[in-house]
Amino acid sequence: MAKLIVDGIEIDVAPELTLLQACEAAGAEIPRFCYHERLSVAGNCRMCLVEVKGGPPKPTASCGMNVRDLRPGPNGEPPVVLTNSPMVKKAREGVMEFLLINHPLDCPICDQGGECDLQDQAMAYGVSGSRFIENKRAVEDKYLGPLIKTSMNRCIHCTRCVRFTTEVAGIAEMGLISRGEDAEITSYLEKALSSELQGNVIDLCPVGALTSKPYAFHARPWELSKTESIDVMDAVGSAIRVDVRGREVMRVLPRLNESVNEEWISDKTRFIWDGLRTQRLDRPYVKADGRFRATSWGDAFATIATRVTSTAPERMGAIVGDLASVEEMFALRELMAALGVASVDGRQDGTALHPKFGRASYVFNATIAGIEEADAILMIGADPRREASVMNARIRKRWRASGGKLPVFTIGAPVDLTYPHVHLGSDPAALQHLDAGALDVLNAAQKPLIVVGQGALVRHDGLALLSLAAKLATEVGAVTEGWNGFSVLHTAASRVGALDLGLVPGEGGRDVAGMIDASAKGELDVLFLLGADEFGAQHLGPNTFVVYIGSHGDTGAHRADVILPGATYAEKSGTYVNTEGRVQLGNRAAFPPGEAREDWAVLRALSEALGRKLPFDSLAQLRAKLYSAHPEFAAIDTIPAADPQAINTLATLGGIVRPEPFVPLIADFYLTNPIARASKVMAECSALARSGHSIAAE
Repeated sequence: MAKLIVDGIEIDVAPELTLLQACEAAGAEIPRFCYHERLSVAGNCRMCLVEVKGGPPKPTASCGMNVRDLRPGPNGEPPVVLTNSPMVKKAREGVMEFLLINHPLDCPICDQGGECDLQDQAMAYGVSGSRFIENKRAVEDKYLGPLIKTSMNRCIHCTRCVRFTTEVAGIAEMGLISRGEDAEITSYLEKALSSELQGNVIDLCPVGALTSKPYAFHARPWELSKTESIDVMDAVGSAIRVDVRGREVMRVLPRLNESVNEEWISDKTRFIWDGLRTQRLDRPYVKADGRFRATSWGDAFATIATRVTSTAPERMGAIVGDLASVEEMFALRELMAALGVASVDGRQDGTALHPKFGRASYVFNATIAGIEEADAILMIGADPRREASVMNARIRKRWRASGGKLPVFTIGAPVDLTYPHVHLGSDPAALQHLDAGALDVLNAAQKPLIVVGQGALVRHDGLALLSLAAKLATEVGAVTEGWNGFSVLHTAASRVGALDLGLVPGEGGRDVAGMIDASAKGELDVLFLLGADEFGAQHLGPNTFVVYIGSHGDTGAHRADVILPGATYAEKSGTYVNTEGRVQLGNRAAFPPGEAREDWAVLRALSEALGRKLPFDSLAQLRAKLYSAHPEFAAIDTIPAADPQAINTLATLGGIVRPEPFVPLIADFYLTNPIARASKVMAECSALARSGHSIAAE
């Protein structure tokens, strides 16, 4: 540790810290525009100037000098740094005056107004007037795609956006061209950005040069009610903030969570909000003569009760979708148990994972933050760039921290990742007979990471492949004391919670594939769908009576005979469990439209109509029952322990592996769930992606 005196306060700090970090550790506030904790140091803006005693007789950029570079006093005294001296004050005022030479007075119409670093720091560190009377420079706006709106006259060339896209997102598509007064930030050939994380540059931009194009001119920040919640667009469980005006969600922003998403979110998470209010189910419907007609809750329940009471339990089933919270899945499980229905499945995608093998068999045991400890990675049937974009950024972060030496191997359909990797093969044979070089690397690694994706587990031989991956993990030492590198990457926010609840077929029950087959054969009379849309509802037989509980008029609703309108993740308080097994709580930010209700409340009301009243009347009572049966769900933001012995058990299962090559699990990153398919913004992004990002500015 090194001693340092900051504004008269003596502190001990690590010598590799920058002066800016050391000053903040001492409690001093250092203004900055270009510096960001997660990006490389650029030293562009010069706003972070401080005075160093014994150093040069001029201000020093605190972001670009380390503590170890300081010289002690003449008698060995600790170096002295001043952050509020007259020299520093004058220097910051001068820097601010320069920054504002060309900056337009757009504050009344700028979407960044009220959340602008330049506004705030001009008030705190600037002067009341300007000495410059020259004409302001004008810069043509750039085309970056359908998500980011540019007003390049406002740009102060901090290069945060360039550094983010290059270092974190892993796409070299933005840069600074020309020099001096002619310098401009632009994209490569002015084409749309191709990253799934590009929206984060909106948060990074300290001025109004880059703003949200879909959100432009919709609302001011002081008009919005802000609610902390959890994202459900994938299984990462990114921490988000949902901003609402009235009854409408206006935008979604990231929250800081070092253990999960740091401060990034994917574009699907950020721009999905317009899909929350389109194609919504806002009242119950009953199908009559092939057409839906609006009805009352009582009539809808009566129609369901007529069919259920006349149907044997073995001819009924229930399937849970990808966006369901733990509370409604628990209510569904209890209702199906009361009806005697054994055919209940929370694995809409048909994955081979099962709670009977133990929790360690179906979670990302290494944890998301643990990726930064891995020294070799093998991915089997996984495409983290599209299945878990924020996690992919974490893998890239680990690769960069290793100096580009982290070995990454993939088995499965060819993938386009943001870091170098070696593709070992497209079929299971590559896993059965692992490349000798890759095997040597994994054996030599201290903390190898084996990532098993759903692309391998949704196959008919998924269990055999899971067993094969577990066997490999044990053989290369991925499961040891203090490290469990056997990790399952999920794609659905509800999946781990469903497995924790044991939402799998009971004795004599059918799984999703079995229910579809039974329906086609006329052996399934009633099927409940809790937001299930991705399981192949079009293959259900015509005689199966389908009850759909969900928020959007998607595939499941089209096939339904009775539709009961539910709530989206932004309109209910719910518990979710992410891919690493972390229990998280999402909060209600808005209210469902029309007569729609929270899904657990719909199931509770339905249970009474069916004569099987569930023993709770409020969310608090439901959670009391849930926590009594499953105490692990009460420990919010923790990861319940998982016994690694489960992986050894998996490794002994074996099974027949089929030779068919792996196929991509996600065909379109932007259209993976009902909310996404209802979003105009996501549709535009999807069309752009399919065109190969060849749409340039008109």
